[in-house]
Amino acid sequence: MGKLIREYVRCYRIGIDTGGTCTDGVLIDDATLEVVYSAKEPTTHHNLGIGVGRVLEKLLAADVVPEDIIGLSVSTTLATNAVVEDRGARVGLLVFGYVRHFKLPITANIFLKGGHKITGEEDEPLDIEGLVDSVHGLKNEVDSYAVCGGMSIKNPTHELVAEEAITMIDPKPVFCSHQVSENPGMRARAATACLHAKLMPLMVSFLSSFKTSMLNAGLNCPITIICGNGKGIGLDTAVRRAAITMASGPAATARFGCTAGEPTALIVDVGGTTTDVCMIRDGQPVLSNEGCRIGQWQTHVDAIDMYTAAGGGDSHIICSSDHDCSLQQEDSCEQHLQRPKIRLEATRVQPLCMTKDLPDPEQWLGCGLRNAVVLPVDELSDETVTEDEILFCLREHGPANLETLTQQTGLSGILLEKRLERLAYLQQIKMAGFTPTDALHVLGKLDVGTKEQAEHGARALAASLDMSVEALCLQVVGEAEKTIEGIILDYLGHKVWQHVETAPLLSRMENELFSLQAAVKVPIIGIGAAARCFLPAVAERLHTKVYFPEHYEVGNAVGAALIDRENDGLQML
Repeated sequence: MGKLIREYVRCYRIGIDTGGTCTDGVLIDDATLEVVYSAKEPTTHHNLGIGVGRVLEKLLAADVVPEDIIGLSVSTTLATNAVVEDRGARVGLLVFGYVRHFKLPITANIFLKGGHKITGEEDEPLDIEGLVDSVHGLKNEVDSYAVCGGMSIKNPTHELVAEEAITMIDPKPVFCSHQVSENPGMRARAATACLHAKLMPLMVSFLSSFKTSMLNAGLNCPITIICGNGKGIGLDTAVRRAAITMASGPAATARFGCTAGEPTALIVDVGGTTTDVCMIRDGQPVLSNEGCRIGQWQTHVDAIDMYTAAGGGDSHIICSSDHDCSLQQEDSCEQHLQRPKIRLEATRVQPLCMTKDLPDPEQWLGCGLRNAVVLPVDELSDETVTEDEILFCLREHGPANLETLTQQTGLSGILLEKRLERLAYLQQIKMAGFTPTDALHVLGKLDVGTKEQAEHGARALAASLDMSVEALCLQVVGEAEKTIEGIILDYLGHKVWQHVETAPLLSRMENELFSLQAAVKVPIIGIGAAARCFLPAVAERLHTKVYFPEHYEVGNAVGAALIDRENDGLQML
């Protein structure tokens, strides 16, 4: 017999996690579940495929060929990040029926007559005239529509008529609530439809760039998008029902957390934009009975029991000096001066240490309108630039902070803020500012970017606040730790008091009148590159322990690959 040259063919899976800061990838052996290689690249927001392509290139350089890859799975926090930062498409919501008015954080909430009874009979004729007038008023203000009719889960006629009427007037995407939820809760059903409408353009762009990156890498294996319930779906479904990917990252987080060997634990993923918290019991992720909650959005999206809130390594640090106090009353001014001069904003910006072609921060960074710099993205067409005065100023004069843009364009206040939000949504600008990630670089606790740029930024802010650089950075890290602690306690508070808003109490555990202490009875498992920098202090304050499993820096990518493999196994049974 001839000598057996190769006993078996090794097969691999790739797991990818695209977050607000970094895109992570792992190559795992399908038979042994061993992580053969891992890679981490900055997420390229203006073209997500670039970051994904770089990760795939690194993974395929690990002595494998595309034919060895039998599956590729993707988890992402892009949807959750967009929700907590209030980004995404501008949505107009039309609600039909006798309901108490509710407010969702979208462009427009309009309530019209219509809807059905629980028996499916028409409750009141649909207000077609009001619908038509509303759409004509909205068509230049929104990018997509959501419609929600009373008891449409029993009879969707009014939603379907509205969908047809809207399309005839304004051919933009329309999402009907009965198609995305079978539950009767009208507010959560409307919220679910709105989130599909809000997130679809982001998902279309992401998946399109992802497929291009795969083709460029020569990969032709099946692709799985991880959903919030820990299962996988195909690309077409992910586009049509984008909101089901909302808890994609946390689902992968929970699956990876199960590898730590703790039967019951809190899994805490500290990302750039958000901190995600979930729980495992008896070694398995806990599923939600009510649909996932992202920030202020309660939805009917099936997901693991998790909570996502703004606060991470790339959260924007805003500083205010004593001179910023413009309050007139003396006692109000005194209270103002007692407030922290440094606060952590929900919005993510690019850390100074991670931003290319950054002007010297000491020339533009400071308090007030000097807190961030606006940079145009590469490869904008001449037509795009000349049609927008902000983009034109940036091309003519270079990157600028808000103070300079106000002087150059005459725009200010909310008007300038909204214009910048729109340009950021269109991926035509990016904003950079000082972040906890920069503070960690200055303190020597993290090294993934350009430390010199972070140091220049720290010097600029410290000078404007009359502080030492070290004191500034320690306070910035402390603010991030307090935010993460608050997110953990808010999650646990909702576990104990489900329908009570605990956040106001838990966020003021230390104040001028009383002090509270919390002792968490379960260990914390940390995930994410920055987790080791923040979570030890958080765990100490919560009187618990924290563990960091092997490969915790790319834990979500590992979790995505494991979910993909398990789903394949179930399909074979």
